[in-house]
Amino acid sequence: MGFAAAEGTTDPPEVRNWTIHYIALVASMAALSMGYDTAVIGGTMSLDSFVRDFGIDNMTPSERDNSQANIASMFQVGAFFGALLTFPVAEKYGRKRAIMTAALVFCVGGAMMSGANGMLELVYAGRAIGGLGIGMATMTVPVYIAETSPPSIRGRLVGVFEIFSQGGGMLGFWINYATDRTIDERERAQWIVPLALQLLPAVLLFFGIMFCPESPRWLARGDDFEAAEKVLVYIRGLPADHPYVQNEMSEIRQQVEERSTMRLSKKQQFRKLLAPGTRNRVGVGAFLMFLQSFTGVNIMTYFSPRIFETLGIVGTSNKLFSTGIYGVAKMLGMILFAVWVVEKIGRRGGLLWGSVIGSLPLWYVGGYVMIADPATNAAEGNIQLSGWGYFAMVCIYLHSFIICATIQGITWTYAAEIFPLDVRMFCVAISTASTWLGSFVVARATPFMITDLGYGTYFMFAGFLIGIGLWSFFCVPETKGVSLEEMDALFSRPTHIAVWAHLRGRPILPRDNISVAGSMDKNDAKVDEVV
Repeated sequence: MGFAAAEGTTDPPEVRNWTIHYIALVASMAALSMGYDTAVIGGTMSLDSFVRDFGIDNMTPSERDNSQANIASMFQVGAFFGALLTFPVAEKYGRKRAIMTAALVFCVGGAMMSGANGMLELVYAGRAIGGLGIGMATMTVPVYIAETSPPSIRGRLVGVFEIFSQGGGMLGFWINYATDRTIDERERAQWIVPLALQLLPAVLLFFGIMFCPESPRWLARGDDFEAAEKVLVYIRGLPADHPYVQNEMSEIRQQVEERSTMRLSKKQQFRKLLAPGTRNRVGVGAFLMFLQSFTGVNIMTYFSPRIFETLGIVGTSNKLFSTGIYGVAKMLGMILFAVWVVEKIGRRGGLLWGSVIGSLPLWYVGGYVMIADPATNAAEGNIQLSGWGYFAMVCIYLHSFIICATIQGITWTYAAEIFPLDVRMFCVAISTASTWLGSFVVARATPFMITDLGYGTYFMFAGFLIGIGLWSFFCVPETKGVSLEEMDALFSRPTHIAVWAHLRGRPILPRDNISVAGSMDKNDAKVDEVV
C-alpha cells in the first residue's frame, strides 16, 4: 500500500510504505518531548501551587521576570550545547545511538524538574539537562528521517517531526489546564504532574528506536555498503534488483566513494565549511533556523498566559484555557504543512507566503493593545472583552496557525536536507544550535519585553516576519523534489544566482556539466556561472 505522493514524482508507490512512516513516527517522539517541554513550562509557572512552592508570590515584578526568564531560557542553553556536542557521537556511533543517548539525558533532566520540591536551582539545572537531551535529539532526528526517506515524501516525513512538536505543545497546554481544574492548588501534585509527564515520550523514543534501522547513508559512509543496501531494501519495500533501489544505492555509493578518496580530518571539515558550495548552505541553514525563533510563535509558546493577560484575560484557568486553544491552532497549522504546503507550495513559497500573511495578525494585535490597553482595564475591574478584543484573540490563533503551516516546519525540513554527506552532521549541528541560540534570546528577553514594551512587542515581531520574507526571497533556493545527492548541484553557485535561475525557469546544472551548456546565450551563461 502506498501513501499519497508529491506532484510530479516518479517514485514507485511501494516506497511510500508503512515502514518508512513508522520510522518517522518513532523518531518524532523526540519532537513530542521538545514540544511538550517548551509549552508546559509557561503554564506550570502560572499555576498557583508552583507560584507558592517556589516563592514567586513573594518576589518583586523584576525578580519575577528574571526567574521566569531563567526557567524558560535554561532549556535553550542546554539545547544549544546539546546540538553542538552530539555531532561527533552521531558521526562515529550512528544516528540511532545518538537518539537513544538523547532520550536518556532528557529523562534525567525531567526527573530533576519533577523532584525540585521548591528549589528553583534544581528546576534551572533540570531545564538545562533536559534541554541538553532535546538539543541532541533535534540535531539528529531530522537528519535521520531525511536520510531514510524517499524524495517524494521527504518533506512530509520531516514535517511529522514538527507535527509531533506542535502536538506535544498542545498536550502541554491542555494538561496544565486540566491539572489546574482537577488538582487542588494546595497539593504539590498540581505542578509535579505536568512536569513528570514529559518523561513518557522520551521513554517511548528510547525503546521504539531500538526497532528502527540505522541510516543507510551513515552505514555507507562507513563503507558497509552491504548493510546499507539491506536497509534500503527494507525501508523502500522493493527487491534489491529493483531499478529504484539500484539507482538510489548507486547515487549513495558514488557520493561516498567520491568523498572517501579525500576523507576529511576534523581540521579539513572546518575548512570545508568555508568552501564554495558548502559555506552558502551553512549560512542559509543556520540563519534560517535562527530566524524561525523570531516569528512570534516562541514568545507565545513560552509565556502564553502572560501574552493573553496583555489582551485582558484574567484568572489562571481562563488564561490556561486560552493557551489550550492556541495549541490546537498550532497543531492544525502543522498538519496542513505536512499534508499539503511542504510538497505542493514548496519550501521557498511557504516561507514567502508565511512571512507576509503571518505578520498581519500581529500588526492588528499590537494596534489593539496600543489603543484599548485591555490589561489596564482588566486590572481596574473591567474584565469584559469587546468585539475587537475577541478578534485580537482570534488573530493570535491565526498567527500561530499560519506560521506553523509554513515557516516553522519548513526551517527544520530545509536544514535537514541541504548539506553535503561528508559534513552533514557538522552542518546540522551548527544550524540546530543557531535555532536554540535564537530561542534563548527570545525566552530570556520576553518577560521584560512584555513589561517594558507592551504593544511594541507585537509590532517588533511583525517587522521581523517581513524581514524574514525579504531575505528568503533573495537567498533561499527551492529544494522541493531535489534528492539529497543532487543538492551539491543546486548549491554549486551562490544562493542568489540559484534563486534567479529558479525564477527564470532555467534548470540547475551540476558543476561538471556547466561547461557543456554551449547552447545557452550569454545572459543564461551568467546565470549558470559558478562563483
